[in-house]
Amino acid sequence: MDIILILNNIIGKKNVLLDTDCRPYSQDWTGKYISTPLAVVKPASTLEVSQVVRACYENEIVIVPISGNTGLSGGTSANNAVMLSLERLNKIQKIKIQSRVAIVDAGVILSNLHSAVEEFDLVFPLTFGAKGSSMIGGVLSTNAGGSNVLKYGNTRTLCMGLEVVLPDGRVLDLMSELHKDNTGYDLKDLIIGAEGTLGIITAAVLKLSPRPVVYTTAMIATSSLGNALKVLNILQKKTGGGVEAFEYMPKNYIETHLTKVPNSRPPFDKFYDVNIMLEIASTTVSDSILSITGESVLSESIEEILSQLLTSGELLDAVIAQSESQRIEMWERREASAEITITNEPLIITDVSVPLEKITIFLKKMDTIIQQIDPGSRELTVAHLGDGNIHYAIYPTKFDEVLFDRLTNRLEEVTHELGGSFSAEHGIGLSKKKSMERRKDPVALEVMRSIKMGLDPKNLMNPGKVLPDP
Repeated sequence: MDIILILNNIIGKKNVLLDTDCRPYSQDWTGKYISTPLAVVKPASTLEVSQVVRACYENEIVIVPISGNTGLSGGTSANNAVMLSLERLNKIQKIKIQSRVAIVDAGVILSNLHSAVEEFDLVFPLTFGAKGSSMIGGVLSTNAGGSNVLKYGNTRTLCMGLEVVLPDGRVLDLMSELHKDNTGYDLKDLIIGAEGTLGIITAAVLKLSPRPVVYTTAMIATSSLGNALKVLNILQKKTGGGVEAFEYMPKNYIETHLTKVPNSRPPFDKFYDVNIMLEIASTTVSDSILSITGESVLSESIEEILSQLLTSGELLDAVIAQSESQRIEMWERREASAEITITNEPLIITDVSVPLEKITIFLKKMDTIIQQIDPGSRELTVAHLGDGNIHYAIYPTKFDEVLFDRLTNRLEEVTHELGGSFSAEHGIGLSKKKSMERRKDPVALEVMRSIKMGLDPKNLMNPGKVLPDP
């Protein structure tokens, strides 16, 4: 208990949680990973984080960072460890309008940042269903993706600089606001996506973009995913790359959504196999002007394009949101995916990525394979179609670790054969360590272990995550 007394002295007894007070932090969002931390500490500054980490380092106590705890891979499991919560490091330090950057603490909630920069007609474009609780430190640590990667890129692309507390308590200042800095290794990109195994992110410099003056959001149906990608390319060409989201929801997803979400409505008057939510945005003021019909110039233009695609047969149906409430309804249908996927049934969560032209092949192969291995099992798919990221949930017929591993292994094989990745945006955590061992290049793993050992020789910073056991 000496470490508890030390922590009390550093951040105050009320910010060191013990026993039952740790329960809200001890279970991840999926409910699959439950742990018993030694304590949960809530520092309020980089200095306090540094002092806490230094104390744990000197006393050889494992430390596990936690942000909004919205992860799906077990990355915050913390048995007999000091869990360090970033929730009190929650200040938006500065918004630089001319430079279009935001300097923020790692505990800032994503949706709060959205609201703060909106006041200046700017956006931080990263968005996904858990935006109301996820924190900047967490999205950086997992290199989160979301629905707007198609236009803006992953979190790594949106970050210019970091402040990081290393495993021994030293503070690494990488808080650059430069667009060009060619001075040695890019340590920032090393920390992003490391899931807290190399250090704790305490602050970041984030890129902002001009806030679009007008959006056009629609649901479209096509006869195939191949046709959907053809439609995407047509829209990108005709809008100058204005497509921000292109989200695939198959028929069984729509049916599941209607069953599980009260007062939800189907997107069309009939059911289609391939349903896409698309959103196109423009920062050009003239696109926001309302015509005599009451529609924006952008919406009229998109309506004309969609009409042409309906006539030519590339589209089967299309519905454009006529109000903000209808736009929100379309987004909520897509962003409910995590809630309607997570159940008490046997479940394997995956988030693979494959080349765009091979998405159909992946889905057909996997649908066949899961029935061959486990007849009666089922799947639920939703995808960021524009960047090839497929969330393919498998519901086996029973809880059986051998069966789970067999299904996961075959999914990895198919993904690998198609030139894809077994992890697109959820991270590795605990859930994909076997996948890392089976699929990651052995030399890459060797280099990763060397980096981990170099920065964390005592193996105290979120150990047992990401890298397979040696």
